[in-house]
Amino acid sequence: MNEHPIATPDQHAHELEALELIEHPTVKEAYARVQAEWLEKADPSPAMRACFDWAFHEVMFSAAVWSSNQDPLRPKVVTITRLAHPVGDIAIPGSRWGIDNPDSIYRVIPISGDEEYRIHGRVGENRMTENYFTLWDENMNTVDVLSGHDLVLNEDRTFTISVDSEPANGRPNHVRSAPEAHEFYIRDVMLDWSRDEPNELSVERLGPAPQTPAKTPDEQAELTAKFMAHYADFTHRLSQGSLHGKANRFSLGWSADTGGALRKQVYVGGHFQLGEDEAFVIHVSDGGAAYFVVPIANIWGTTLEIVDRTSSLNKAQSVANPDGTYTYVLSRNDPGVHNWLDTCDMNEGMLTLRMAEFPEGGPREDLAARGEVIKLADLPSSLPEGTAFLSPAERSEQQASRAAGYKRRLPEV
Repeated sequence: MNEHPIATPDQHAHELEALELIEHPTVKEAYARVQAEWLEKADPSPAMRACFDWAFHEVMFSAAVWSSNQDPLRPKVVTITRLAHPVGDIAIPGSRWGIDNPDSIYRVIPISGDEEYRIHGRVGENRMTENYFTLWDENMNTVDVLSGHDLVLNEDRTFTISVDSEPANGRPNHVRSAPEAHEFYIRDVMLDWSRDEPNELSVERLGPAPQTPAKTPDEQAELTAKFMAHYADFTHRLSQGSLHGKANRFSLGWSADTGGALRKQVYVGGHFQLGEDEAFVIHVSDGGAAYFVVPIANIWGTTLEIVDRTSSLNKAQSVANPDGTYTYVLSRNDPGVHNWLDTCDMNEGMLTLRMAEFPEGGPREDLAARGEVIKLADLPSSLPEGTAFLSPAERSEQQASRAAGYKRRLPEV
């Protein structure tokens, strides 16, 4: 386990296979059909239509990447949400979808409840604040979950997770499977982009060699086409939830372990729509959460320019107010505050704040998140006393540090 934890030879081989897969006639037909259906169903504003083409291709390529790792008899560890990058001389598209978290590395492993597996790994020298191995059923509902905080490690930081339908019976690092078990969804969350290291991972299925053949190219193409339609429908429903109600309302939302949500994480959703002379000011009291992030997304379920621009900020990237709360200014133009959420030239979008890793016993009573529209001319007098500001040179330094930190998990570029 000495290679890059994400840009592995297996990952690259899988991405190249997915690139071939999207040229299959069945998949190409699905591209055209899903594109037309999604646009008609969403009826996007001009701003959202302007970002559809590139976002749509990311969502569809993610469907190809994920759908081609669905064989529990031949499981692979595959990262499903990456930015565009080369593999040799070949350009691999981006694969963000489902309102991705820019801090998260998402990996999947197909699982059958009838089989036994071992997930082998090594944690980084700088451990992550948040890391979960979630076993899902086919509808993204949690069957079992193991927190990275609970991993029992060997002296060299390696670990092995046992996965089967039996109780742990004293075994450390055990995930109990079930007949409905379908796949692992593994979140490695990079709070400090410059230091945090994702886990190295591999998977082993125990038992005899598979007795049934792998899918044919035509069978795989049919499955991929179904995933594409599902991705569009799933994302549309997610977006409708965030778009429900009036714009520029932002308040505490929900916590769940169904439909892809992470158990014990608090989600806050909403959408913004601003005039040229307005900013959306967000106030956050984290309730003791060791981790939170405030990201901007479009209605197609992808985040924006996350490498060079501050279209998302997490707790480590933000400066707290003197009282320990956090204030963010979301606007098209740079207001000069440290905690600027850059809309990447859009006047509307979605927000899905995530808070996690609360103290034992859950969030403190001061957990809160709210937003308000402020005229840019009134912004200086509306911000809390002690708000941190940046000069143009300091903003450039912030952006350069951000880009360098992100590219640690994208070594191909």
